[in-house]
Amino acid sequence: MNGELGLRDRKKRQTRLALSRAAVTLAHEHGYDHVTVEDISAAAGVSPRTFFNYFAGKEDAIVAPDPEAAARMRRRVLDQPAELGPGAALKAALGDEIAEGLADEGEMWLLRMRVVQQHPVLLAKVFASGEQAERELADAVAERAGQSATDLYPKLLVAAAGAACRVAFARWSDQEDGRPLEILLGEALDLLYAGLATPTGPCT
Repeated sequence: MNGELGLRDRKKRQTRLALSRAAVTLAHEHGYDHVTVEDISAAAGVSPRTFFNYFAGKEDAIVAPDPEAAARMRRRVLDQPAELGPGAALKAALGDEIAEGLADEGEMWLLRMRVVQQHPVLLAKVFASGEQAERELADAVAERAGQSATDLYPKLLVAAAGAACRVAFARWSDQEDGRPLEILLGEALDLLYAGLATPTGPCT
């Protein structure tokens, strides 16, 4: 039974990924406004009915937030070496996540960013989709910092790091820059941390 559930989950992830890849590719090739759910479904080899089992519409298929990202990122932060401060642990966790994502989906990430940047409605969905991950990350940062999850430092650190990530992704998608995403993200976080020191006492 467990094996069947595992296989079913893998097939669901594969279908979700295929639909998202089709949505991004078609939007990049033909323009977001000229792509329909029917087009996406056909390209992924499924029916429109199946499409709506995974996404509410083509916007969601293009943005396609990873439902497992929040829990995975929390684990990454908490699993960093104990000697790292909360900011360094968050930076390392983000770096690990980026490296893994680039290895698996680097080209698709780049196409998605170029599509999203051209349409404000998609950009708004990207920002909204990161809220759960930010909450999980703030909880993990608070735990490493010995603070409450309601304190300002963990929430501010994670929100600022999220902004740094968005800037790094935007620069990376600019073909004139040419620097790797992990380098851009590291530079953005270093600039951020230069002005956001780890607190030495209670901070509310």
